[in-house]
Amino acid sequence: MIAIMSESTIDCLRPKAVASKTFERGRHLFHRNDPVRAMFLVTAGCVHLVRYQADGSAAVLQRSGAASVLAEASVFSERYHCDAVATTTTRALLVPIAEIRHLLDHDPAFAREWTIHLSRELQSARKRAEIAALRTVSDRLNAWITWNDGRVPAKGHWRGLAEEIGVSPEALYREMSKRRRL
Repeated sequence: MIAIMSESTIDCLRPKAVASKTFERGRHLFHRNDPVRAMFLVTAGCVHLVRYQADGSAAVLQRSGAASVLAEASVFSERYHCDAVATTTTRALLVPIAEIRHLLDHDPAFAREWTIHLSRELQSARKRAEIAALRTVSDRLNAWITWNDGRVPAKGHWRGLAEEIGVSPEALYREMSKRRRL
C-alpha cells in the first residue's frame, strides 16, 4: 500500500478541505482528462489510480488507503492523466488545488513535508518496479519480505500483498502454502 503521509501534513490539509464526499465501490472520484481542481485526502477506504490500456485492461498506478493523498503528482497538472476508482466505500476530503499550490509557495514547513512525502512515494514506486521486474512469485515475495523487514502480513491481507507484488492471489497462496510445508 502507498505510504501514509505524516500527521503534520494531514493536519495542515484537513482545515483547507472544502468538502467531504463518500464514494461507493466502483465509483470514480475523477476521470482521465478532468481538470485538476482538488486534491483528494482519503480518510477511509481505498482508491486505485487506473490507466486503461488499448485492450481494455487496467494498469494500477497508485493504491491509496486511509490517511493518504490521491494523485499528488497532479498538483501542477491542468488535467488528470488517469482515472481514480474507489475499490471499497471511500471517504475523501477535497482540498482546492489552489490551496495546495499556495501552501507550497508560501509555507516552507508544508513544502518540506510535501517534499519528504514525495521522496517516500518515489522510493516506494522504485521498490514496486524492482519487485515487478522479478520473474517468479517466490522471488517477488522474497523481495517484498526483505523490503518489509522480514515480516509477512497476516493471512487476511494476502490478497492485497498479491496485488502489490503483481501476482494472482492464487499464485501467492500456493507459494505461502509451499513455504509452510518446508
